[in-house]
Amino acid sequence: MSLTGGNRNDVTQLLPLLDKIPAVAGAVGRPRRRPDILFADRGYDHDKYRRLLRQRGIQPAIAERGQPHGTGLGTFRWVVERTISRLHGFRRLRIRWERRDDIHEAFLGLAVCLITHRHVQKLC
Repeated sequence: MSLTGGNRNDVTQLLPLLDKIPAVAGAVGRPRRRPDILFADRGYDHDKYRRLLRQRGIQPAIAERGQPHGTGLGTFRWVVERTISRLHGFRRLRIRWERRDDIHEAFLGLAVCLITHRHVQKLC
């Protein structure tokens, strides 16, 4: 995970994030390191990033600016938005007050553990 400044554009972290994806074990052979498709909202709509994704063998499914909704990307994005909303339920994570990255990441890890624990309790 990479922490950036508060007013930094998300698209600047797209390629470094893809580079940090760990190998996914599963089928026999070399483990996969890249997704087949990348879903993104209109903030990532730029020919440069579409081209760079295709060069890496990733099909971009990025909503286009000025086009009406209906691509179906909202069903995938909703999962991400719901997760961020749950993390923002912890006031300490809503705004980053800690100066040190490791402390913020520790609170983030604790929040993920609590969210997972609550989810498992509901299932049982």
